[in-house]
Amino acid sequence: MTEGRVKETALDKRKAFILQTVVYEYINTAEPVGSVTLTQKYNLGVSSATIRNEMAELEAGGYLVQPHTSSGRVPSDAGYRTYVDELMSPETLRPEDQQRIRDGFRAASRDLDEVIDQTTRLLGQLSRSLAFVVAPARSTQMFRHVQLIWLSERTGLAVVVTSLGTPTQSFFELKHDVEADDLTRLSNVLNGRFGGRLLAEITRNEIASAVADAGLREDLVTAVEESFAEAADPSDPLIAAAGAQNLLDQPEFHDLRKLRSILRIVEEQKRLYELVADSMGQQGTQVRIGHELGTDEIAECSLVTVPYRFGEHGAVGLLAILGPRRMPYGRLMALAGSTANSLGAHLLDVELR
Repeated sequence: MTEGRVKETALDKRKAFILQTVVYEYINTAEPVGSVTLTQKYNLGVSSATIRNEMAELEAGGYLVQPHTSSGRVPSDAGYRTYVDELMSPETLRPEDQQRIRDGFRAASRDLDEVIDQTTRLLGQLSRSLAFVVAPARSTQMFRHVQLIWLSERTGLAVVVTSLGTPTQSFFELKHDVEADDLTRLSNVLNGRFGGRLLAEITRNEIASAVADAGLREDLVTAVEESFAEAADPSDPLIAAAGAQNLLDQPEFHDLRKLRSILRIVEEQKRLYELVADSMGQQGTQVRIGHELGTDEIAECSLVTVPYRFGEHGAVGLLAILGPRRMPYGRLMALAGSTANSLGAHLLDVELR
């Protein structure tokens, strides 16, 4: 680190560099940082007493906190936020990490559930944190095909498959008799007319026109419309998590009470999704630090999220890394971004089942 690398900030140059150095040192050691340590390890060009005074002013400004009277200081949420937004230099992944990502997707499955699980495990291993991946919402996926299956004269099964290969099954009942050949004919009309369309944008009027062109009764319009609506239902998103055991290696979580609070959130899919739901529509990599996560249960954590996209309509899912506030932000942001790009490319290149 050199003082010349400090970016412009509301702090003066010396305070900015000292804050940058404290964060860097604390991330690497997990030990409160004192003025003597900074003087001995870094060429700051000023005395230990001057550094001590500057650190006291940073503490008064809310950037640092002192855990114990006799200890050094650690970054506050505001200190980390200033570091991430204004002081941190962008990082690139190490070649070995880039190779592991390439190898991971080269061997990845063609089944959506397995791709999500494999990506989550890979991200957890490389980040040494808790990783989770949210599949694109059904409403952002394109219609691939539907198969209307005859079960009896007035009942059937609709199987709708999206661009991610995700099948949704729904039963339907009719007011009038229908033949198996009728359902096959209607399936062909629907597939020819709507293939490649965004599922959520297919309207009832368009479905009614397709049913009429197939020469069938209007009660099939409702059956098809409801099957499409269920396939596009944004609730119950596919989400996978891996790497919770990595948190045990972090000194912040040797207190099992803190770890249990985090694991309770991870075990409840709905709460885990709520943690990242606001990031689903965001552009680029987002970082939320400590109390910005909105709950005291995980106030010791930070969260890195990045969307991944694929397809003509840009279906959007999300990658996330949850770790201690003392996480190596630059590396994990680069890791999440690279993994998201590779996942999007994989989904675009393969024909998912």
